[in-house]
Amino acid sequence: MVGPMKNLLLFAFAASLLSPLRAADADKATAAADNVAVIKTTDGTMVAEFWPDAAPGTVANFIKLSKSGFYDGTAFHRIMTGFMIQGGDPLSKDTSKEDMWGTGGPGYSIKAEFNDHKHVRGVLSMARSSDPDSAGSQFFIMLGDAPFLDHQYTAFGQLIKGDDVLKKISETPVTASASGEASKPTKRVEIKSIKIVPRSSVK
Repeated sequence: MVGPMKNLLLFAFAASLLSPLRAADADKATAAADNVAVIKTTDGTMVAEFWPDAAPGTVANFIKLSKSGFYDGTAFHRIMTGFMIQGGDPLSKDTSKEDMWGTGGPGYSIKAEFNDHKHVRGVLSMARSSDPDSAGSQFFIMLGDAPFLDHQYTAFGQLIKGDDVLKKISETPVTASASGEASKPTKRVEIKSIKIVPRSSVK
């Protein structure tokens, strides 16, 4: 009986350590759900809610970067009519590095959190390379339905205000990018700031 009892005690001790961690994660998820992102751009302001239940790590990363001012002064460097607008590249703060826009990040990558949320208009999702776990700071906002992105990219929130602003940004004229894609805005659409605020403070 000594062996089984010892294992039981060890299990109980381990569970006692895990419970506070799980509670802390639950608290973070609740806090994230109670907050929204106010995305102020040169074309107006959009507000997005988060889905921490579906993509907790991605939401936490976006909130952390936003609170640090990481996104302030970046631009929506890629606009594809009817598909999406993409931003969040720190290199887009520097116009002399325009040919490199779309390649920058925070210096680390986060794990993919593919989920059942659909990629439809207004949904926020993480940009990445061919490696599923290569997302960092770049994100995109959907302009239309793209089911081929479902379960391939991490959707983590959606717009709850500012569809008119999204429409205005989507209508920005574009030209060929360095890769030849017709997605380079002919005028700068800057993200002035992204503030994380309580949902209750947004009217």
